[in-house]
Amino acid sequence: MEEKDVIRALAALAHPNRLQLFRALVVQGPEGMTPAVMAQAMAIPGATLSFHLKELLQADLISQERSGRNLIYRARFERMNAVLSYLTDNCCQGQACLPESATPCDC
Repeated sequence: MEEKDVIRALAALAHPNRLQLFRALVVQGPEGMTPAVMAQAMAIPGATLSFHLKELLQADLISQERSGRNLIYRARFERMNAVLSYLTDNCCQGQACLPESATPCDC
């Protein structure tokens, strides 16, 4: 994954509503959610929801699929994992990271 892609993903998640939407889609799993369900669950107006979904789509963090008359949004887990891998690549100078309960390394 390229640095510019990671920056775009992190920028998309750097808004409370988008972060909440993305986390809700992650929790929902492969089933995904419709905008109506998201709007109701999160109390976000439709126009605002559309704007935030568009930002997450442009960052390639979610996918959109038409199912009959509905749109289904899903988290793109492979993209999320790629961002996390980029952020933790060469963690602790390539050595295994210590568990939280252990003494931190002198990195």
